[in-house]
Amino acid sequence: MTATGEIYRDLIRFKPDDLSPNAWAVKAGVSRTVWADMRRHGNPSRRTLEKLLTAAGSSLAEFEALRLGPELRHAPVGGTPSLGDARQGWSSAPLQPLPLIGASLVGELQAPDSGIALIEIRPDEILNRLPRPVSLASDPQAYAITIVARSMLPRFRPGRRIAVSPRASVAVGDDVLVLLRVRSGEPRSGSQAVTAELVGRSNDSVELRQFEPDRSFLIESAEIEAIHKVLGELI
Repeated sequence: MTATGEIYRDLIRFKPDDLSPNAWAVKAGVSRTVWADMRRHGNPSRRTLEKLLTAAGSSLAEFEALRLGPELRHAPVGGTPSLGDARQGWSSAPLQPLPLIGASLVGELQAPDSGIALIEIRPDEILNRLPRPVSLASDPQAYAITIVARSMLPRFRPGRRIAVSPRASVAVGDDVLVLLRVRSGEPRSGSQAVTAELVGRSNDSVELRQFEPDRSFLIESAEIEAIHKVLGELI
């Protein structure tokens, strides 16, 4: 099971017995679009989690305790571990922090009026170091960026931080960060990229989709430097 599938599996354990999943979402005030997207991709925002858990008479802290597992619940005196807590219990070494690298919106891909958000990420510009989720303990290449465009609404909102992995395997249906090759003579301070859902891929091109505005588009394989998997929002 994927990490995103595990989040949904753990969340559904909190569903009230007298409600269907859809009725639970309605009671929590979660829109049908957000609920459907969460059930498909399993990467709810912190606000969505809080709404659902409150409607179930629970809390985010209780949900985090479930996901951490019993071996991680015995935090040192003075603190309770969370999903992003770098502590792993009494005997484990602290996790290395997750670098938050610079990102900015620089225009649109392919045409000025395409509506496809083009961003620049700057790996050498480390803005902060965030608590590393336990699930990324064995992924030293993982990093975080701040969402700077509206292109992936409602899945990811501007200002939210997402975890990205260059080494994780990528499959159709995954959210990805596609890094573009630098063209000869083109000055850049970082790597230009797009955040999108992977729709399909062939030897010649990659098909992607963004959601705000809803656009499907192709990028030729020769123009792609790398495809990094978006693991989800940091909560």
